Amino acid sequence: MTATPNRQFKNICVLSGLNYGKHNEFVEAAIDLCRSIAERKLHFVYEGGNRGLLKLVSEAAFVRGSQVLGIIPRALKPLGSLSDSPTGEELVVSGMQEIIIEMRNHADAFIFLLGDLATLEALITLASWAHMHIHQKPIGLLNVNNFYDGFIAFLNHVIKNYFIHSTTKKLFICAHTTNELLDLLQAYKPEPDPWTFVLERPNNDGNSSRSKKYKLDLTLRL
Repeated sequence: MTATPNRQFKNICVLSGLNYGKHNEFVEAAIDLCRSIAERKLHFVYEGGNRGLLKLVSEAAFVRGSQVLGIIPRALKPLGSLSDSPTGEELVVSGMQEIIIEMRNHADAFIFLLGDLATLEALITLASWAHMHIHQKPIGLLNVNNFYDGFIAFLNHVIKNYFIHSTTKKLFICAHTTNELLDLLQAYKPEPDPWTFVLERPNNDGNSSRSKKYKLDLTLRL
């Protein structure tokens, strides 16, 4: 399963925690998400295993006809987190950072359900990579029961203190329902951040391009 080169994405990566959460709305949202993914004939990438909301979504998407790819670190196998009968394909990697790298390689867009610290790690990592133009894939927050309101408030706090530009918040596409979120992800167009720096990128011959140097806005704002 490889990512498609255009905005009409086919592979959606869904990230969540290893539990079902406190409220029934979380489970209902997960079921609705897998239904929407299958109805739109999208393929499903996730952090593999056999626990929590992701297990529920991956199995339901697989039953409804979506191709499913689970990516999981080998270290979790002794803990019983690797499924004995994987749903769809399973890719075993060395560690957590490699999971995020492979998710970026295989997915065209990302949806964050309700989650834990590992979910937050992936969210911040993928957003920082988008901020540095390592990828331009949309990042969606399924804001069930206002789960991500605190995170959005934190972003506003960071913007207010001039550590990130207000355009950075546009990296995060937030919606309360799955179909609304999928529509917004499909329509997403990345915008350059005037405060970010541009990484040097290799030319076709493997050498760094000197036409793109590091840019950093050091203007003092009082």
